[in-house]
Amino acid sequence: MDVQAIRQEFPILHEEINGHPLVYLDSSATSQKPRTVIEAVDTYYKKANSNVHRGVHTLGSRATEQYEGAREKVRNFLNARSTAEIIFTRGTTTSINTVAYSYARANLKQGDEIVITPMEHHSNLIPWQQAAKATGATLKYIPLQDDGTISLEDARAIVTENTKIVAITHVSNVLGTVNPVEEMAKIAHEHNAVIVVDGAQGAPHMKVDVKDMDCDFYAFSGHKMCGPTGIGVLYGKKELLEDMEPVEFGGEMIDFVDLYDATWKELPWKFEGGTPIIAGAIGLGAAIDFLNEVGMDNILAHEQRLADYAMEKIRTIDGITVYGPEKRAALVTFNFDDVHPHDAATVLDAEGIAVRAGHHCAQPLMKWLDVSATARASFYLYNTEEDIDRLVDGLLKTKEYFGDVF
Repeated sequence: MDVQAIRQEFPILHEEINGHPLVYLDSSATSQKPRTVIEAVDTYYKKANSNVHRGVHTLGSRATEQYEGAREKVRNFLNARSTAEIIFTRGTTTSINTVAYSYARANLKQGDEIVITPMEHHSNLIPWQQAAKATGATLKYIPLQDDGTISLEDARAIVTENTKIVAITHVSNVLGTVNPVEEMAKIAHEHNAVIVVDGAQGAPHMKVDVKDMDCDFYAFSGHKMCGPTGIGVLYGKKELLEDMEPVEFGGEMIDFVDLYDATWKELPWKFEGGTPIIAGAIGLGAAIDFLNEVGMDNILAHEQRLADYAMEKIRTIDGITVYGPEKRAALVTFNFDDVHPHDAATVLDAEGIAVRAGHHCAQPLMKWLDVSATARASFYLYNTEEDIDRLVDGLLKTKEYFGDVF
């Protein structure tokens, strides 16, 4: 894997920020985009811009072919059985909300249980809170171990015959915890529950095989995996999706309409009301091509080396607390003693280093960590050990800047 060659494909990585070469360490929030993705979106608007499915003219055919071609690329990327199981959405949030509204509210009742964890992003927490309130179901939590992982023994104790839905993140956006989703799927299915996996931090970084995982639903966003913003995917098992009602109604998703009733198109189009995110889907398809060319196994191995290197270097700095397990995905979340993470991130930005600071849309997890916010450096296929060295130098300058508190 030639990281320097990969970096050349990302125009923004050659930017200067505050007089310094950019070090971008915020890919968990959104990844940067390679030329092939930018050009795919640009070419669509220049040469194929048209609405999909409805037109018989040449531009309409081009747009439809590219849009549905992107769906096939997603199907292959996830190893799903059929393109009928691939629904384009605005992102992970919309995908999970679709399941929470369409599946959960139709299948839950008083006394049923939804099982999640305290590490969930708000997008995989609030929809289940609302579903529980709407149906009378109970929300239950698998407790976290001291290092921010979950115990399968705890999971087996929490998931019961009353559990109807298990919702869990593939990878924590704060701790870097990689959850045992395959084992969690087995536990859920032993109790006739469905499992919903938040793959926002999983799909960009590792191979995802939904058949091997045996998840019932898997959600992810294009913008975190080199694709455009505003495009995401909901994978769902066909037999479940067929029994679900759409959550948006209007053009494109209908089969037949009369004055008092309507019927829906077959999968996946019944969940894609209105003009879809055509350019976004085409850009996502180009991003998948790019990632496949690099190789998901190569990306994962590279990121693991970066995570290990970052942990080793950051831990040498006195006055920093690192959160999360030893074995982790490609991010390091940390705090300086007595320095707010926003202040630390501001000093780093002055050095051209972009990290994320805040609660990371995970306020219950911040409460569990006993902090109000943290700083997070997250890595992707285009990052290098030199980027981490720059981060460490920036952290040392931050410590020097706030030296009176140490």
